[in-house]
Amino acid sequence: MIYIIAGILVIVVAMLCIKLVLIKRSVREIAGEFADRVESDTNTLIDVSTGDKDMIMLADTLNSRLRVLRKEHLQYHQGNAELKAAITNISHDLRTPLTAICGYIDMLPKTDDKDKQAHYIEIIKERAGMMKQLTEELFKYSVILSDEGELETETVFINQLLAESISGFYPDLSKKGITPEISITDERIEREVNKAALTRVFTNLLNNAVKYSDGDLYITLADDGEIIFKNHAKGLSAATVGQLFNRFYTVEAAHNSTGIGLSIARTFIERMHGSITAQYEDSCLLIKIVLPQ
Repeated sequence: MIYIIAGILVIVVAMLCIKLVLIKRSVREIAGEFADRVESDTNTLIDVSTGDKDMIMLADTLNSRLRVLRKEHLQYHQGNAELKAAITNISHDLRTPLTAICGYIDMLPKTDDKDKQAHYIEIIKERAGMMKQLTEELFKYSVILSDEGELETETVFINQLLAESISGFYPDLSKKGITPEISITDERIEREVNKAALTRVFTNLLNNAVKYSDGDLYITLADDGEIIFKNHAKGLSAATVGQLFNRFYTVEAAHNSTGIGLSIARTFIERMHGSITAQYEDSCLLIKIVLPQ
């Protein structure tokens, strides 16, 4: 009987030793693969050869953290690249009017012609206004990003708000020779949104149409509440439209802009739990807004 018990104990100890060896090997395997995945730029996850449930659970846990780490790593690099591009764009946008201002200031004392001096001063004022607008856009955007709290909402009559926004933008549209074609449903569309934020969204989209439209603008509010802004824009492409909502992205043809208008629109719409998308088909830019019901 003693020999039987001793034999069983020997078998148990042997099995435990084998299991311990396998666990140690799995730990070394996981540690090695984890270090390799962290140091290398790869999407391959940790894979273990053991069938031990605890080791598999450990590998799964590490893989989930690796996914988060890679996502943050990608966001960091994208943000870094975006920041560099933003600095370049902003520097260019500010330097252009500043160079003109300095040039006309130098020209002022070189002429006694009152008409020329008045013309130079008007140009200086115009360029200074451009710089003021650019810096205000940047300041407003920084304020929007720093405020991460929930937007206060109220029941808003979307039909009326959209119509009022379009009416307020008619002078700017007229200067560009744009007569918008408007189709607003007779259905009363009400949504729980932040009125000021949605007004800013409409304003930014209308301003975007002034910059990019080839002379037309179609605005639709459908029975289901879907809002569409559409215009011909041959200067754009599917690639550029895909980046329009990115912070500080500017289209080469756009002047007097930091490129953050549509990014602000997206930020507001998403904070109101809606969606905003852009498509480019048949030389037309189509921006669609869906607000939460």
